[in-house]
Formats: sequence, C-alpha cells, structure tokens
Amino acid sequence: MKISALLIFYFFAIGLCEANDKVEAAKAQTYQAIDLHPLRDGMSHWRKRYGRDRNDPMYDPSQIVHIAENMLAYQNADGGWPNNVDWQAQIDPDTVRAIKGERRMISTFDNHNTFSQIDYLAKVYIATDLTRYRNAVERGLEYILREQHPTGGWRGWDVDAITYNDGVMVGIMILLKDVADRKPQFAWTSDELHAKAKAALDRAVDVTLKCQIVVQGKKTGWCQQHDHITHKPVKARTYELPSITAGQTAKIVHFLMRIENPGPEIIEAIESAVQWFHDAKIEGIRLKRVEIDPTRFRNHTATTDLIVVKDPDAPPLWARFHEIGTNRPFMANRDGNKVYSLSEVALERRTGYAWYGYWPARILEKDYPMWKNKNRRQE
Repeated sequence: MKISALLIFYFFAIGLCEANDKVEAAKAQTYQAIDLHPLRDGMSHWRKRYGRDRNDPMYDPSQIVHIAENMLAYQNADGGWPNNVDWQAQIDPDTVRAIKGERRMISTFDNHNTFSQIDYLAKVYIATDLTRYRNAVERGLEYILREQHPTGGWRGWDVDAITYNDGVMVGIMILLKDVADRKPQFAWTSDELHAKAKAALDRAVDVTLKCQIVVQGKKTGWCQQHDHITHKPVKARTYELPSITAGQTAKIVHFLMRIENPGPEIIEAIESAVQWFHDAKIEGIRLKRVEIDPTRFRNHTATTDLIVVKDPDAPPLWARFHEIGTNRPFMANRDGNKVYSLSEVALERRTGYAWYGYWPARILEKDYPMWKNKNRRQE
C-alpha cells in the first residue's frame, strides 16, 4: 500500500511539473489580445476602491496566459469567482484577500462577474489548447447551472431576487446562448453540458418575459430586481427602489433581439419596451460635469460633480429609475428617501452612480429598425 501511495504521488508530481512546464511555455508565446471589456466593471471597482493607493504592475492585454492564470488563482471551490478583482494586476492573491476580507471573496455574479471569466477562459483554451482552462470553464458553467433558481433566475450580491442589475441575468443568458449556439469558444462542450445550458437559457428567457412590468394593461420595461416567485419589482440597496429602469430594460431588449425566429411573446416584449422608451424619454436637459476639489469616499474619489442644465437642443436621455405608472424620473439617497432632482442627491451618490444615461438611444436609432426589418422579411 505504501509503495502504491508513493507511485501515485510520483506520477501526480510528474504530471504537475509537465502542466507547469506547458503553462510557462505558453506564457512565452505571443497571442492576440482577448477583449477585457466584459470584465471592466469589477476591475474598475478594484481600481476605484481597493487599489487606488497601490501601483501594482499590470499585464498587457496580449498576455492572455498570465491573465488566465490570475483567474485560476481566484476560482473558488464551488466553481465561481469573487468580484472586484483586477485581472491584469500582478498582485499576490493572499494580499487581495487580506485587503478585501474573506466575505468579499465568495463567488458571485455581481458586477458582470463569473460569466465574464468563463467566456475569457474559454477563449484562452481555444488559443492555447491547455486543458486547465477548459476544466475551469466546465466548473464555472456547472456553478451557473447549480445557482439558477427553480423559477429561472439568478441572484446578485445585494438581494435574493432575479437580478438584472450589474449584467447578472443578461450576462448569464448571453453566455448560455453562446454555449447553446456552439460559438467557437464553446464548440468543444459535451452534448450533456450543451443540453443543460440550453434548458437553463429557456427557463431564464421565460422568467424574463414574466417579469416585464405591466401598467394599466400595457407592458413597459423591467426593474433592476424582481421577486423569484411573484416576478414583482423589488428593492435592493437603500437607494435602489422599485422602478422601471431604462438601462436594464435596454440590455434585456438588446438580448431579446439576438434570439433568432422570435415567437410572438418575445416580439411583443420588444415592441412594448421600445414604446416605453419613447414614452419615458426626457428632453430639454443635459448633464454637465464641473471640476471640484478631489473628495475621497469609501468606494471612489470624486474629481468632478454633475449638474443638470437646460438645453433645448440636447438629445433625449433617460433616468436610471422611472416611477412605475407615471414614468417620472427619481433618485434616492443612501437613507432610502426618494428625491426628484439630482441636486438633492448627496455628492457621494451623485458622483458614484449613473442616474441618467443614453442607454436606449442605439436601440431606437439603429438596432430596433434593423431588427424590425429583419423580422419583417422573415414573416
């Protein structure tokens, strides 16, 4: 028995050395950079908060193996990843854990997390043919499948509800659609994993359609979070009150327009949301940035303030939160009190949160007309 154990350890050590040699050889090769944009949210949170006083050396985007090894170092035993890590930073993971604390190292989909690492590592696997990255992708996908709520949704960090904020639902649905469509980075997936991904995607699309907010018999848009069972809009953080959210609605519509041969329910959802964009648009104002003395807050440092100015020539924009039933734009402070002008929001929240934006503009100007024309031809 002792000899068998020694042999097992010997061959394990040999295999580990060979794997390390392959990684080092891959690091020495030249690769085309893989887009890090899907990971920008979590990386930005690190740089604005945890890493703002640091000066860590950074990997170049073309150093895809180095970045992939960074990701492997943080993958949790459950297959997911912690959020708000700078994947380009050359920093010891134990140092990151000490800075953030163990609670902030648990797996989550918050801030476009976990599904973005899975997609990145899948592309690194295709580029390098190193099975360690494929294995990490499979573990990540299994984590996503396990974490899906029976009614079809995934939760974020802030509240146990179907979460569209921070790209959670849409990001996962895009990933699963890429797996189901056998996009190049997922062409290798097993038939079993492919079938599981497709089934999970179908449930997620179904619950998304059920979550669309209805006002006086008309479908409108979506909230940032919805109840798993009732599908009603729910509150998340104190300043994130139930509402129709233009940004999340735009992301959902973008995703739904990617579905080939959409059925009548999907078509109705898109058409209704587009009409809501028209109904809720805000005209005659624009946002103006003004320089201020740097003001340090817990999560960011403000160097400019935001004010709303009248401008009859300004393009239409939308608020992050529109009241359900009136479409009136509103904001809220950390105390949970609703306000109706940006000037009533405290500086920390005014400069640390996107209260207005142009999220639906591309849909109205380009994407929706193209989608409409395409589906008209298919009828």
